[in-house]
Amino acid sequence: MISPAWCRLMAAYTAEMNRRLYRAAGELTDAERKRDRGAFFGSIHATLNHLLWGDRVWMHRLASGWERPRGGIAASTSLYDTFEDLRAAREEADRRIEAWAGGLTEAWLAEELVWFSGATAREWRRPKWILVTHLFNHGTHHRGQVHAMLTAAGIRPEDTDLPFILDLAALGFG
Repeated sequence: MISPAWCRLMAAYTAEMNRRLYRAAGELTDAERKRDRGAFFGSIHATLNHLLWGDRVWMHRLASGWERPRGGIAASTSLYDTFEDLRAAREEADRRIEAWAGGLTEAWLAEELVWFSGATAREWRRPKWILVTHLFNHGTHHRGQVHAMLTAAGIRPEDTDLPFILDLAALGFG
């Protein structure tokens, strides 16, 4: 099972990687960010929207105070039309996820969550630690897609290696 410390580390890493990708994406024009690049969700902008949507869906299930985003997966790519609004919403979500992760306990992670998935049209029951792992894994997956699209567009995002980009001592790790 994962630990609360791992969750804090992943939340910090997620926030930092989002900052880095948004800085890199900010080097493109709006039209370049929205250009279909053949990725699963088409464009950089659409993929970043989906990633925020997915984080909000899972956080709505895992924590109180999170509004469930509108629509299903098909609508997930159009939460925000402007990059500025999308970036501001991403920054707020990352702050909230980091704060939430800071309060997790082993007991909470071991509990089960029961929810209805619109994507699968059925009810599920899973340990929360598996769902939290999925939350962070889903983000890593889609950030990798964005990274590849940025690289193909001639933009070089900053480093992504977790051991070297975070101030681990400040996070309580050594």
